Amino acid sequence: MRYSKYFIPTLREVPADAEVVSHKLMARAGMIKKVASGIYSYLPLGLVVIKKVEDIVRKCMNEADAVELMMPSVQPAELWQESGRWDFYGKELLRIKDRHNREFCYGPTHEEVTTDIIRSYINSYKALPVNLYQIQTKFRDEVRPRFGLMRGREFIMKDAYSFDMDDAGANISYQKMYDAYRRIFEMCGLRYKVVDADSGAIGGSFSHEFMVLASTGEDFVISCNSCDYSANVEKATVRKSTEPFSGDMKAAEDINTPNAKTVADVAAFLNIKESEVIKTMVLNVDDKIIAVCIRGDHELNLAKVKNFFNASVAEFATPVEIYDNTGGPLGYSGPVGLKIPVYGDYAVEAMGNYCVGANEKEMHKINVNHGRDFNFESVDDFRNAEAGDVCCECGGTYEITKGIEVGHIFKLGTKYSSSMNAMYLDKDGKRKPFVMGCYGIGITRVVAAAIEQNHDEKGIVWPVNLAPFKICVLPLAMKDQEVSETAENIYKDLINKGVEVLLDDRDERPGVKFNDAELIGIPLRVVIGKKTLAQGKIEVTVRASGESYEVDVEGCVDVLLQKLEELAGR
Repeated sequence: MRYSKYFIPTLREVPADAEVVSHKLMARAGMIKKVASGIYSYLPLGLVVIKKVEDIVRKCMNEADAVELMMPSVQPAELWQESGRWDFYGKELLRIKDRHNREFCYGPTHEEVTTDIIRSYINSYKALPVNLYQIQTKFRDEVRPRFGLMRGREFIMKDAYSFDMDDAGANISYQKMYDAYRRIFEMCGLRYKVVDADSGAIGGSFSHEFMVLASTGEDFVISCNSCDYSANVEKATVRKSTEPFSGDMKAAEDINTPNAKTVADVAAFLNIKESEVIKTMVLNVDDKIIAVCIRGDHELNLAKVKNFFNASVAEFATPVEIYDNTGGPLGYSGPVGLKIPVYGDYAVEAMGNYCVGANEKEMHKINVNHGRDFNFESVDDFRNAEAGDVCCECGGTYEITKGIEVGHIFKLGTKYSSSMNAMYLDKDGKRKPFVMGCYGIGITRVVAAAIEQNHDEKGIVWPVNLAPFKICVLPLAMKDQEVSETAENIYKDLINKGVEVLLDDRDERPGVKFNDAELIGIPLRVVIGKKTLAQGKIEVTVRASGESYEVDVEGCVDVLLQKLEELAGR
């Protein structure tokens, strides 16, 4: 491609709304243009990279026996009502009505549509397993879209859905997708971790996330320093590693704590550690009000609460609900005297003589002990794991790194097939629900994550397999006949060899050309200047390392091809 015939509107200034590196560089490199909050046009350079990711995904999915199709982005409410998700999914689901006042949604995912397809055409175990996938635009009405393609409202996603006879078959399908995903991210040249994850709104029995490691990631990955255990913060298990408190219990006492509402305020007022304060969190779990006690310096994990109760919804109670059930205002809740069920985190079980809210404004209780002053209904793991916690698998120590979720796989079981009456006949002629799995990759997020992981102060540093062009041929003086002809010959020879190459044929200053090539992130730059050409040489620069060396014009194409192979193999 000739630069003069292409469309690469590079920018020198960073857009005012760009916060993270990928957003800044994609905007500056002329890859995307904002249309509305969380919605972008993919400009030619950006679309080329997106297609590179799609090609890798398509190759690996096909090799794993998945079959591509395309489903509608607009889905009827009836299918979502069958599955029970129409009311459950929440405000991220963009709901619309047609001219006949019929309800639809713009699909954030396609479990219902795929299940409807399978139940319409497959009724025998002999046709199983089946794995269907698509690469399509999705829409999720994020409350706060940000970070460019990292968390947009409209995005491109690969979603796949497997259907099997039983759990054994579903496990095989799940493993095939697990292996395919690893191949995908390795081919993309990304450093990643596979972590245990919570199934969230999709549902299902277990799942894994694929996290690209990057210091700018908005997700936290818990990893053990002694074994291979990894999980996201929602899922990471905290090991019960301490014995229940068995020391002397002091007499409980009410203390007036004026203007002390937060844990930090109370700890400072009483001159104690935050870890000696207990937070009593009042929650609404499937319309039932409960309380969960956690240590003052820990964070409650709502996903763990929801899973403990096998609930559809677990959320913080409203101030009115808190007052009605505790008799006190928000910020002063405590477990003593509550008529609602009280549950405790493992860390609280090991504590004694601690401080709690007194269910009265500006009042707390000190020297409180469970078993004497109140009782827990049950004790379990209800908090976020932290660095330094004991590994649930081997007893090692947890570490925290940042990551960007780019893929998520779920074992769904019969959640959708049962609710939507999607059945097949087994070998004995009995009707059984399909056992399902679903598997998603954020295509556009992969592009952003690749930039977050591969950039420097000059711009993007693409992994070779994702680069929009592999080589940039950059003549320094287009008006010099020998320079322009040499550039043209190298350009055509590379094209004939099947290499994606950009010829910067613009009549621009060398500095402008260099800056654009580095901003765009093309792996190899070939510079043709009058001085080096007079010696029969050209200059080759590797974008990732910055190393430059001179190569003979004669035979330079073979040298460039060999260098590309080396870079792709890193």
